[in-house]
Amino acid sequence: MYIPKHFKVTDFDEIREFIKDNSFGTIVTTKQGKPIATHLPLELHKKGDDYFITGHMAYANPQWEMFKGHNENILVMYQGPHAYISSSWYKSENVSTWNYQSVHVYGTASIMSEQELQEDLKLLLQKYEQHRKNPALWENLSPQTKKQIKGIVGFKIKIQEIQAAYKLSQNRNEDDYHYIIDKLYKEKDLNSKALAEVMKNKE
Repeated sequence: MYIPKHFKVTDFDEIREFIKDNSFGTIVTTKQGKPIATHLPLELHKKGDDYFITGHMAYANPQWEMFKGHNENILVMYQGPHAYISSSWYKSENVSTWNYQSVHVYGTASIMSEQELQEDLKLLLQKYEQHRKNPALWENLSPQTKKQIKGIVGFKIKIQEIQAAYKLSQNRNEDDYHYIIDKLYKEKDLNSKALAEVMKNKE
């Protein structure tokens, strides 16, 4: 990923929180030179000194076949809020641009055992269900529902490299920066408002 120096992020704790908050990612592999992508909920885990991304996809999705043999060309992309930034929001004339947050993770993948997949599903359900009135936790599911695990394939990706870019108008002067935040809050789309919150928290 091309990252100008103003926008490069290297703080792993910050990147880890970003992945946690924007955990619906895109997995990209190539087959015979053709890129293949799948959009999935993913989780970040630490085991010893290593970090892993875990998830699952439908058995009918042929992309999981690429995870056999520890493919080293797997890319996982995470996207945060993004929005158009009008040049009319600057005090001095300049070009319009687009602000965004993006993290790319590279690693090697392997297929989970059924037991590993079950444990990963338990954690996933706990994360998204535990606050609900009648949580659909693993232990609450019927045997028939649990059997559907046969229709998915679990995988884990051992992280080898992380690249992160937060293009949040860091290269603008303070007045422009605050004015951009104000203008984003006034936009109609939710992405712009979410980006304004991110920029405000970075002040």
